Amino acid sequence: MGNIRPTYIKRVAIDLLERYPDKFTDDFEHNKEMVAELASIQSSRLKNRIAGYVTSYKKVLERPT
Repeated sequence: MGNIRPTYIKRVAIDLLERYPDKFTDDFEHNKEMVAELASIQSSRLKNRIAGYVTSYKKVLERPT
C-alpha cells in the first residue's frame, strides 16, 4: 500500500516538476533544498511532504516501462 497524500501536495509538486524538470533528482535532500528555493512555503513539514512526493514521482517517471 502506498501513501495517501492530499491533492494540494500533489498539485504543487507536479507543477514544480513541470516548471523546473531539470532542477529535481531522485534524492530527497536535494529536492528539499530545491522546493525551499523555488516555492514560497513557510512550513517545513509541508516542504518536506512536497519534496517527498517529488522524489517518489520522479522515481516513477524514470522507471522503465
